[in-house]
Amino acid sequence: MTDDTHSDTLRTPIVAVLGHVDHGKTSLLDKIRGSAVSEGEAGAITQHIGATDIPLSTISTMAGELVQPEDFDLPGLLFIDTPGHHSFSTLRARGGALADIAVLVVDVNDGFQPQTEEAIDILRRTGTPFVVAANKIDTTPGWNPREGKPVQETYDAQSDRARSMLDENLYALIGELSDAGFSADLYWRVQDFQKNIGVVPVSALTGEGIPDLLTVLMGLSQRFMKGEMAIDVSGPGVGTVLEVKEERGFGATVDAVMYDGVIRTDDQVVIGGQDEPIVTDIRALLQPQPLAEIRTEKQFEKVDSVAAAAGVKIAAPDLEDAMAGAPVRVVRDRDLDDVVAEVTAELEEIDVDTAEDGVVIKADTLGSLEAMASALKEAEIPIMRAEVGDIAPRDVAIAETANQDEHKAILGFNVDVLANARDELEAADVKLFTDEVIYQLIEEYDTFVEERKRAQQETVLDKIVRPARFRLLPDHTFRQNDPAVVGVEVLAGTLQNNRHVVAFENGEPDRRGQLSGIQKQGEDVEEARAGERVSVAIDGPTVGRQIEEGDVLWTEIPEKHAKILEQELANDITADELEALHGYLDKRRSRDPFWGK
Repeated sequence: MTDDTHSDTLRTPIVAVLGHVDHGKTSLLDKIRGSAVSEGEAGAITQHIGATDIPLSTISTMAGELVQPEDFDLPGLLFIDTPGHHSFSTLRARGGALADIAVLVVDVNDGFQPQTEEAIDILRRTGTPFVVAANKIDTTPGWNPREGKPVQETYDAQSDRARSMLDENLYALIGELSDAGFSADLYWRVQDFQKNIGVVPVSALTGEGIPDLLTVLMGLSQRFMKGEMAIDVSGPGVGTVLEVKEERGFGATVDAVMYDGVIRTDDQVVIGGQDEPIVTDIRALLQPQPLAEIRTEKQFEKVDSVAAAAGVKIAAPDLEDAMAGAPVRVVRDRDLDDVVAEVTAELEEIDVDTAEDGVVIKADTLGSLEAMASALKEAEIPIMRAEVGDIAPRDVAIAETANQDEHKAILGFNVDVLANARDELEAADVKLFTDEVIYQLIEEYDTFVEERKRAQQETVLDKIVRPARFRLLPDHTFRQNDPAVVGVEVLAGTLQNNRHVVAFENGEPDRRGQLSGIQKQGEDVEEARAGERVSVAIDGPTVGRQIEEGDVLWTEIPEKHAKILEQELANDITADELEALHGYLDKRRSRDPFWGK
């Protein structure tokens, strides 16, 4: 930090809002924005690229007695609200999450859902402090809404029945947080926010509880993050890419959040790219038009400089390969090679272990790629290639080179499939999985692998000699030889046609002939199951010489087949086949303990 940094230069804390789809993230943000606008003049809040800045004075007006401006040094709150960024929590800043603090929105009636679990996982991994907004309290049966009021005030005004129904839902939610390893309580009961998660009941529809939510966010930021909010006001800007977008008249631009220093129109910047850091000169910095003038022709207005914390659109040459989640660094009076090295080092921190053989993974941001890689590692699924961006033809070509069939797969999180890649996929032996919830993506892949294994085992089973033990029935000899035709009862296993049959003498199998036909109730069949009585034709023996009525015979199992049955297919054959197999192995191993091992 340079000398002109003062401890009282505090930046706005960056707040990410996350939660399951349909639980009200967007409505909550819209309500906060709408209330802020209606509480003050149109200039009360500033719309940034991908973010909304709400100053302390406006928060104080909205929160009423709950927030006294003189108690706070922080300038306000910057809410990240890029559409489609439910994976926002995985955007990085210097190896941590970009957000300083997060709001986890949960529908109070619905509780935890897949994306809630995922958000919790990410918050846990990045160590981001968070509060829970228990949304939709206004849907409680019998609820009497009080627009924009603090939650305790509106709660006290409800009927006993409405209160107890809401309590039930809130305590169920606190229980789910506890199951996820977080000690939580209603925010006004929390003594220590570093040890317990505060749950704030809110309604995005009526604005009830929003004063409390803003108060808790301000209080947490002021108490625990004041040190981190101290920035170098005039130092070179540092930020993170949110999205790469084509803009008419500007070509490829990046939407970024700056969390330190200042970025100016004449700056040279280094931005993380697909293959290597991009070094470029800023052509223009763009901010949305103020709300009052949003109807004018131009969507953006050019600004000369932007100071942290803020969202900004950067227009510069060569930004096509910039990556969401990658670092943005202003060079200014530093050595360019040093800045490139810093960006490279930050990109290398993204720790994805790749293997010689494995699946291809694609994600929308570096952070979500990291989250995917960590989840796949836990599931013991190897990764051959991991990249940010939509699924392209080369991903299909790479996936096709996997050695194992089950690894010929692409797992895409929150990404699109380019049209020409779709054609490649149809022609290639590559399976595509896409989802917006990481662990559902992994579950879908696991199910595919299981089904594939099962199909392979069924193919192996079709080719393998099945074990069987059967007895020649007394008074059921229909022909003595050429071939011998006798009635038998299958005692265990599956008796298949065209198999050699043996009798055991002193632990040694003695081949007595080969089945050349099985008849059941006068019909030719290929096999007979345990418990069935059938007549069989056996080429080779004569009844009364090599075989006798009452004899117990076995299907002869080749040693290789016995090994596969015992070691790989024991769970895929029936209990009586397993019994016949073990009986056969016991007899063989009484003479040779290592037979079939």
